[in-house]
Amino acid sequence: MTDDFKPPIETRTTKELLAIAGAPKKWNSRVHKLAIDELYNRKVDLKLINQAKYIETKKENLEVLKKAKESYDITDFIFNLGGTLIEIIFSWDLEKEGYLRKAEQQKKFRIALLFLLAFILLFI
Repeated sequence: MTDDFKPPIETRTTKELLAIAGAPKKWNSRVHKLAIDELYNRKVDLKLINQAKYIETKKENLEVLKKAKESYDITDFIFNLGGTLIEIIFSWDLEKEGYLRKAEQQKKFRIALLFLLAFILLFI
C-alpha cells in the first residue's frame, strides 16, 4: 500500500499514529491500516493501541452524552431569538441527531406557541 498522504504516515509521531489507530471511524480505512502497520513496525506495545481505542470510545460516548443533555437556555432567546424560534418551529430531526433534551423542550415550546397563537387569533 502506497503512502501518498501529507505528511506521510512514516513521518508522523507515535502519538499521532495512536490517535489515528484509536479512531478508525474518523479516518480513511487506508490511513488507519497504514497507521496500524507503522505502529507495529515501530514495535509499539499492543496495549497502547488498545488504550488509544478505549480512550477514543470514551470520548465518543462523552460527546453523545453532551449532545443528549444539551438544552435551550434563556440566553438563546435573549441573544438569538430569531434563530432559536426558527429551530424550534422548523427543525424536525433534533432527536435523530442526538439532542434528546432539546427535542423534549421543542415539543413543549411548540405546544405553548400553538396555544399562544390560538389565544391571539381568538381574542384579537
